[in-house]
Amino acid sequence: MPDRRTAQEALQRLTVDVPDWPEKGVTFKDITPVLADHHAFSAIITALAAAGRDDHGTVVVDKVVGMEARGFILAAPVALALGIGFVPVRKAGKLPRAAHAVSYALEYGEATLEVHRDAIAPGERVLMVDDVLATGGTAVATRQLIEACGGVATGASVLMELSFLDPRSVTGDLPIATLLTI
Repeated sequence: MPDRRTAQEALQRLTVDVPDWPEKGVTFKDITPVLADHHAFSAIITALAAAGRDDHGTVVVDKVVGMEARGFILAAPVALALGIGFVPVRKAGKLPRAAHAVSYALEYGEATLEVHRDAIAPGERVLMVDDVLATGGTAVATRQLIEACGGVATGASVLMELSFLDPRSVTGDLPIATLLTI
């Protein structure tokens, strides 16, 4: 089984910086080369899933939430690795049934996220998974959605944290596991 270091090395080696995308002044972290490499992708999923286990390897969460859109790519296989369900948190207007909604600021704009009202049962422990922790706004909004359903956000597991944006000053006491800090 791959270890955390293998995942970190693969992430550093295969992630491509795309300057001025989606707008001038933003450097986009393109993870598609990571996803295209079976060994790297497997190592990363294993490392992200570790945040949903205790020190003995026992699964300690009931659901995995993935934030749109790249979070879906990572969270669904993390949920499978943990043997639990996956819940998508979508952009506004993308869910067909009654949903909770939260609006928040992005590093380059604003957004609204939604989750189906019945996606998380009261008391369920939820691991949040995403690719990048930037300003912390998406994580805070997702936590609010989990709590609106009655769930408990136990932590977040992310590929990269952009520490220069100081996201932890916004996320408060939420435990965050990150593979790479930039």
